[in-house]
Amino acid sequence: MKKFYIQTLGCKVNQYESDGIALSLEKQGWQKAKKKQAADVFVINTCAVTSKAGMQSRQAIRKIIRENPNATVIVTGCHAQTDPDQINKIEHMSKTGHIVCHKDKTLIAKHITDICENASPLTFKKTDHNKANIFHGFDHAVKGEMTRAYLKIQDGCNAFCTYCIVPHARGASVSMPEKEVFKHLNELDRSGFKEVILTGIHTGMYGLDLEKKSSLVQLLEKINDQRPVHRVRLSSIEPAELNDGIINLAGQGNILCDHFHIPLQSGDDDILKKMKRPYDVGFFKEIIHKIHETIPNAGIGIDTLIGFPSETQKQFENTYNLLEALPISYLHVFPFSARKGTPAYHFDDKVDAGVIKKRCVAMRELDKIKRKAFIDANLNKRLEGLVQHKPDMKTGLLKAVTSNYLTVFLNKNHANQLKGKIINLVPEQCDKHMNIMGKIIE
Repeated sequence: MKKFYIQTLGCKVNQYESDGIALSLEKQGWQKAKKKQAADVFVINTCAVTSKAGMQSRQAIRKIIRENPNATVIVTGCHAQTDPDQINKIEHMSKTGHIVCHKDKTLIAKHITDICENASPLTFKKTDHNKANIFHGFDHAVKGEMTRAYLKIQDGCNAFCTYCIVPHARGASVSMPEKEVFKHLNELDRSGFKEVILTGIHTGMYGLDLEKKSSLVQLLEKINDQRPVHRVRLSSIEPAELNDGIINLAGQGNILCDHFHIPLQSGDDDILKKMKRPYDVGFFKEIIHKIHETIPNAGIGIDTLIGFPSETQKQFENTYNLLEALPISYLHVFPFSARKGTPAYHFDDKVDAGVIKKRCVAMRELDKIKRKAFIDANLNKRLEGLVQHKPDMKTGLLKAVTSNYLTVFLNKNHANQLKGKIINLVPEQCDKHMNIMGKIIE
């Protein structure tokens, strides 16, 4: 039996697509190799979100070619899409490597079989925003190896924020047809998944490109009515698309998890304009307060992009002070990375790398404070948790992910039959490392 190995860099959408490629190969009779095992074919699913991610993608390709000189190497993903010339310059890539464009990711399993049978390889296609984009999905639900399943319902982006390379890699916004969404959700439910994370590149744009126009809130309302799975979670949603309807659907008794991950990027209006973000600080504050007032225990995660060109110390402090004052749960902190092909690559007044590093340290300290405050606010409260299949590697304890996105460790005497099950629990205490211990309640 021929073996394949997939290495994935970057976001959850990439991981979903890699899992889909793996499933397609297994259905064609291939066997998945474990890490560092010999394989006949290696697939590298690359990332381009930062210059570091692009560099790491090329390093991964070089390493795999060097260690497996006789294997076929398939390179795909955002870095392969935006910088194919750089990848083609990698030594021996022209002999054993093939670049597959983003639109053909779902065909990689067939492509690999064709290569093995000496058929013509796929032709690389550049991204063209002027041409109609089509949603390319997998025939069957992608299950992966996690307790919680992902479902990509949207791809591409029309926003063109000045720092972002992703629209150039993935093309215009496209949506999975509603019928397909429910087909995949039902399939995941039959496979025993209790939670499905709805993901995309710009998930809030769902439905706007469909022949019969729809919207994310309309899709969520139908999911809430039909209940194809126990619960769904949004991977992330832009502030401008987080409306009252979506917030209300995360309330008690509804199917949507009370957890929102929202990209802010900057808490300064002038920087937001330079980033070409379609909201201001006042609007963002209203959204966060509305979530907190409607669902006080909701988890609220925020993305920040630190050190955008011309960001002054005062503008950074505007971001810090805004987030310090808001009832948020955690932060993801990213340093600005200039991406060739984006307007911000040419912006003047670049912020010194050392200054960016210090500002990121300050933001990550604020993240710790916010996480601790959110945990404390949830202690001794009844929450719903999904018990993970894999116990904690250090302690061996089972752990559960709550609807509002806390990870709670459970006592060792809890039986293995709880894995993959929804339970009610109470977080009881939190240690200095922010590990939460909790108990199951009947």
